[in-house]
Amino acid sequence: MYALLRPLLFRLDAERAHAWTLSALDAAHAVRLTEFVAPRLPSAAVQVMGLSFPNVVGLAAGLDKNAEHVDALATLGFGFIEVGTVTPRPQPGNPRPRLFRVTQASAIINRMGFNNLGIDRLVYNVSRARYRGILGINIGKNFDTPIERAASDYLACMRKAYPLASYIAANISSPNTRNLRQLQETSELRALLTALKAEQRILRGLHNRYVPLALKIAPDLTDEQIDAIGQLVLEHRIDGIIATNTTLSRSGVEGLPHAGESGGLSGAPLRERSTAVVRRLHATLGDDVPIIGVGGILHPADAYEKLAAGAKLVQLYSGLVYSGPGLVRDCVRATSKA
Repeated sequence: MYALLRPLLFRLDAERAHAWTLSALDAAHAVRLTEFVAPRLPSAAVQVMGLSFPNVVGLAAGLDKNAEHVDALATLGFGFIEVGTVTPRPQPGNPRPRLFRVTQASAIINRMGFNNLGIDRLVYNVSRARYRGILGINIGKNFDTPIERAASDYLACMRKAYPLASYIAANISSPNTRNLRQLQETSELRALLTALKAEQRILRGLHNRYVPLALKIAPDLTDEQIDAIGQLVLEHRIDGIIATNTTLSRSGVEGLPHAGESGGLSGAPLRERSTAVVRRLHATLGDDVPIIGVGGILHPADAYEKLAAGAKLVQLYSGLVYSGPGLVRDCVRATSKA
């Protein structure tokens, strides 16, 4: 069915098509249509970060920024869902147009800029959802918060997300918030991780539950930077690492329509680089810190590639745009045999 719908969706502006698709999914869920077409998936539970995931295939952050569609998305067969990125205060993000398909390369460029309705609205939406599966909440800083005060934004989001999250992911790697990637530098990252882990200990006592903390990093890092981040993750006992966010590189899309747009590139051209980052991280982390592999998964073999490189879980986003929701089912079935 998606093969028939895709040409129609691709005639729309990418951001409008995104909103329409989610609204249509919500409508189908409201009349219980999704229950009849929900895929039957094999039992493939895995233990990661102290949590039991029904399968290894998750939804990446960015698709449902405000946790408005969690119940409908859950019917697609995901083993876990990550919402956000969310910031302490609502913000509109960058001016439109800010989302572009590079169709010939099965890629997407976005410069959304953490557009979201703020942590209070996300918490409200999560509290109303019926979904009881694994839910990650991805947190970031507001665009106008100085980088030297970024930790305060992450902590503000963490305090409010903690009671409802299965895990919390700190996004320090979006290329669309000015200076954000500076937080990946050793001194800044050490300070941020120290603050986050201290707050995690406090919140664990307050809520009598341990919520794992993951870190989301960029693909545009040298091997030395990846190694340094890995060592800091080990040093601070971070529970997981998500590799990777979008890339500033335009390798694989040179000369194609929209390739010159600013923003982060995702989709097929990112696959090899994100897998290389997973592999490099695993060389440092081994099995001590689980890696969630994301970037360029458009086929089941791509998901398997991430797992073979050392990831324990994978996430999808751009692949859903090009391959449709059946990609979830296909990846779950393929990885359950791994």
